[in-house]
Amino acid sequence: MAHLAGALACLAGAPACLTGAPAGLAGARAAPGSEPSPPEERDAAMPEVSYRTVEVGGHAVFYREAGPRDAPVLLLLHGFPSSSRMYEPLLRRMAGSYRLIAPDFIGFGHSAAPDPEAFAYTFDHLAEVLDGFTATLGLRRYSLFLQDYGGPLGFRLALAHPERVEALVIQNAVAHEDGLGPLWDKRRAFWADRKTHEAALRENFLSLAATRQRHLGSDPDPTAYDPDLWTDEFAFLSRPGQDRIQTELFYDYRTNVASYPAWQAWLRRHKPPLLVLWGRYDPSFQAAEAEAYRRDVPDAEVHILDAGHFALDVKAREIAALVGAFLPRRAGAAPRKE
Repeated sequence: MAHLAGALACLAGAPACLTGAPAGLAGARAAPGSEPSPPEERDAAMPEVSYRTVEVGGHAVFYREAGPRDAPVLLLLHGFPSSSRMYEPLLRRMAGSYRLIAPDFIGFGHSAAPDPEAFAYTFDHLAEVLDGFTATLGLRRYSLFLQDYGGPLGFRLALAHPERVEALVIQNAVAHEDGLGPLWDKRRAFWADRKTHEAALRENFLSLAATRQRHLGSDPDPTAYDPDLWTDEFAFLSRPGQDRIQTELFYDYRTNVASYPAWQAWLRRHKPPLLVLWGRYDPSFQAAEAEAYRRDVPDAEVHILDAGHFALDVKAREIAALVGAFLPRRAGAAPRKE
């Protein structure tokens, strides 16, 4: 019954669950002089997150938002097959000083997922919708936090509107061939001969096993990962039409690889304040990619973390601290003072 009570408390938003307290410790007796605050005080101190939807080009775009509207903006772009939900740990930790905005891309999470016959699932098209989203919200200046698929979309935004970008935070997002490991050999074969390789790609790329492995990678401590991370993602992947949507979009991923030289040239030309956070246990993207960014931006700040592809799974507190220290120091994005 104690376990059930603890689970219900987490579902209700108990602070111990939201701040990453180890399982089983939320109900432990506090040391003398360190008793927890009353519930009403904890609720007052916890940043509020809003869950909104706007229409962009006739399509519903869902997004999460937290923080003061007059604070510096941190635009958070998620990876595959995740959604804005992956950024909940940052929304809770950084909203006191920054305005954090995390949209779901078209075809992901709670945003619209039109049939591929009616909507072209390409990175160019998703970036066009994302650009419209920033215009709808009136975002004229922002720092970009890019993870996985968020990288190609964020670089497209940056190339289109370099004047808007205050800083880049890269978390396991690739812009050099250095980052593409052996797993990409089969994916390149799919791009070269889609008809021959599509069935095998769908079976592996969209499977529950692959969804789980993206999170765990080669991490020696799989007990640190909440299984809901991949079971929830797999539930979204299992919705009708998702196999076609994600296959179409991944087929277009080849255009990202072809765009690497242009993205590198942009980095070399603009030299934006750049923070690279890299989960060393990523099964898909190689850690060598983290240092590759220094070829373009020599003063980039690089941190290799004991984490996987989705580093926020296990390093949310550390990432929030690194980003919170970097932005005011390097980007001039001073946190809002209360």
